[in-house]
Amino acid sequence: MNGFAHLGNGKVIENSLIGFRDGKLVVVADARTIRIKPDQFDTVINIQGKQVYPGIIAPNSTLGLTEVESVRSTNDFAEVGQFNPNVRSETAYNTDSKIIPTVRSNGVLIAQVCPRKGVLPGTSSVFCLDGWNWEDALLKPDDGIHLNFPHLPIEKMRADPLIPDRKVLYDKQVEELKKFFLDAKAYNETGAHEEMNIRFEAMKGVFNGTKKLYIHVDYSKDIIEAVSFIRQFSVKKPVITGAKDAWLVTGLLKENDIPVILGRVHDLPMRSDDEMDMPYKLPFILQKAGILFCLQNEGDMETTNTRNLPFQAGTARAYGLESEQALMTITLNSAKILGIDEQVGSLEPGKDATLFISEGDALDMKSNQVDFIFIRGQKVSVSNEQSQLYETYKKKYGLK
Repeated sequence: MNGFAHLGNGKVIENSLIGFRDGKLVVVADARTIRIKPDQFDTVINIQGKQVYPGIIAPNSTLGLTEVESVRSTNDFAEVGQFNPNVRSETAYNTDSKIIPTVRSNGVLIAQVCPRKGVLPGTSSVFCLDGWNWEDALLKPDDGIHLNFPHLPIEKMRADPLIPDRKVLYDKQVEELKKFFLDAKAYNETGAHEEMNIRFEAMKGVFNGTKKLYIHVDYSKDIIEAVSFIRQFSVKKPVITGAKDAWLVTGLLKENDIPVILGRVHDLPMRSDDEMDMPYKLPFILQKAGILFCLQNEGDMETTNTRNLPFQAGTARAYGLESEQALMTITLNSAKILGIDEQVGSLEPGKDATLFISEGDALDMKSNQVDFIFIRGQKVSVSNEQSQLYETYKKKYGLK
């Protein structure tokens, strides 16, 4: 009761009452205009002066698939071969990862866990960041297949007989990709098969619309080629992931109604002659263009840096987005793109009670201090190994 609630859908309630039962939100209202019965809820928490937010969602992450990036044996996000749509992150997800609590303590409570490497690295699933095992944590299984679209050469290289021609290599990669899609589509349009092809079986959802196709691509030329490719194969639910050049092709994305999982905001420009602050203001450009988009954190040390996702939204706010628009880029927009918006993404009756309470503004690293976390209505600890070590050594040396 009495917190300042950011609902995640663009609305706020200055003096809120949020109630949940059996893991679901049953009331989200202004505390000044609603009365509850004394026995309606078994616990009442007064959070006056604090901020309430829906759980932040991290799309396109490797949380639970990697622990120490420099230690190969702790990385489980890549398989041998180029075409592995049948590889599923679902069963590889590790709920015991020590990184997950550090991410969770900043309000990131849901993650889309994705395989990496290869042309078709596999199928992602969406998890709540709490559970004894992957079955407990699973929110949406096999939500989509990921495609690392071939990259067009953008500059000429000096002639060297030992270096293969990059355009020839690109053309070969595209032809191999087209052949795989043609074979997969033909396989799934045919009836029963004497022998099952598990790779083609995994592609069925891409063609019938039950799975999304997440196309990882950054440069404008590659985005144009990727859009042409998905048109050719009538892909029903494409999503462009990365899209650092999206500001050059907003018309194309809008025309084809393609949502975007935007690359890391805290990054350098793509080219030396790009505007210095282009990554910071790109969210505002997409917002003005009317494109559905959300933020992600793919890049160096992406698992540990996922905890900074709310602060990336804060940077986007500083460069044009309104506060609630910025929040939507890591909550409801993410949920819509991942197809989980009926369950999470905003504080509305009927949705999962997945939320957190902060001392201050969650998008500001100076004031975001998470006091309470609830995932599906269950209270979850805000501590992590780093905070535990801090308390241990503070006590050891008699510090206040």
